[in-house]
Amino acid sequence: MNVLKNMEAIFLAAAVLVGVTSAAHAASVTRHQRYDAQVTIEGQQMAVVKVTAKRLAAVDKAAI
Repeated sequence: MNVLKNMEAIFLAAAVLVGVTSAAHAASVTRHQRYDAQVTIEGQQMAVVKVTAKRLAAVDKAAI
């Protein structure tokens, strides 16, 4: 019965814990992506650049 009285505190503690762990995981994933962007070719490291952009609409393609 005591657990039911403190359910709000338990929920808030769990929410804070999930928030902190997800932020830590996101930071570590970004660090790994930066490391994986380095490619070794014939003993030399070469930086790989990934370019992202919006796709052109059909109207824009026709105008080109």
